[in-house]
Amino acid sequence: MADLFFNLPPLVQMVLKGLAVILVIFPIAGASSLAERKVAAWIQDRPGPNRTMVIWAKYIPILGPFLQRLGLFQLLADGGKLLLKEDPIPGHVNKFYYVAAPIVALIPAFSTVTFVPFGAYWDVAVNAMRPLMLVNVDIGLLAVLAVGSLGVYSVILAGWASNSKYPFLGSVRASAQLISYELSLTLSVVPVLLWINAPGQEASMSLVRVVELQSGTGFWSGTWFGMLMPVSALIYLVAMFAETNRLPFDMPEGEAELVGGFHTEYGSFKWSLFFVAEYAHMLVGSGVFVLLFLGGWNPLPWVPLASVTQWLGLQNWPVIVGLLSIAIFMVKTLFMIFFFMWIRWTIPRFRYDQVMKLGWQKLLPLAIANLLAYAIGFAVLQN
Repeated sequence: MADLFFNLPPLVQMVLKGLAVILVIFPIAGASSLAERKVAAWIQDRPGPNRTMVIWAKYIPILGPFLQRLGLFQLLADGGKLLLKEDPIPGHVNKFYYVAAPIVALIPAFSTVTFVPFGAYWDVAVNAMRPLMLVNVDIGLLAVLAVGSLGVYSVILAGWASNSKYPFLGSVRASAQLISYELSLTLSVVPVLLWINAPGQEASMSLVRVVELQSGTGFWSGTWFGMLMPVSALIYLVAMFAETNRLPFDMPEGEAELVGGFHTEYGSFKWSLFFVAEYAHMLVGSGVFVLLFLGGWNPLPWVPLASVTQWLGLQNWPVIVGLLSIAIFMVKTLFMIFFFMWIRWTIPRFRYDQVMKLGWQKLLPLAIANLLAYAIGFAVLQN
């Protein structure tokens, strides 16, 4: 099957990869929207969505009522409503940029997925693990950070094109917040890059390389970077909340003072695209956090997937190993998405001045001090 795919023309491969990204991200974004409401309901001690049901399901004993209480049919109802609902364009907006903004929001969200490895399989030819990803480039981490940061342009474009003060204020907040926390997020990753680019090793910014250096059985080679660099992990996590505009950092929306923020003038399908992009950024950010600090597709510290493959005798079953690695990676990633939701419904929204103070006066100095500490520590250890 793999040989058949790689023998296809490059253009056909690109189209198939693009369709794969869309067919994965859209369902996960929809499921995350439903999960968001169910998690909020459980935290607030209420049932959440539990009434919607398709006609044929009510005739299935036990399973039908169970799926109804779980709220799964609500996902179908919401998707159909947002897709088929009338989608007028207000007369006072700049129509071209108004329509372009939600499309621009999807481009960085879907592009960064291609650089993220999501599993590995056992290659018998080289007797080693090979990554599963759409594009294996040596600057994968840089590409994720660079392309992902472009998402703020859609928010700015939406606020400006709406030709209304509340959306515009939301877009200005978004740009200031992104600049404030992008520095801390990038600096938190540099200690990991210093570790994987020790003297004598080939220079790399590959996320695959990051996982490989957490895939040993020795103390240093098998310890996840989240254990070796807890401050870096904490800084990255806080900055990731701000980068994805999630509570308590959802300043671009701020319903209490900005009605709905940058998407106030949007409705129906175009409105939903902004949230598909938000959940896609959550998915990518959570996946990158898992790769950087939680061992990627390795099940436990000092217990790499390669060892599990050998213990179970699965070297000749690359498909099973690949599915196992994807399952481990997705469990960790989905836990991080749940953590996003847990924080949203637990911590109240910060004031805007608190967000700026945290970013510039607390998080950035901590990120710089953390980087200097690890740089000095690496220099001492290498000498």
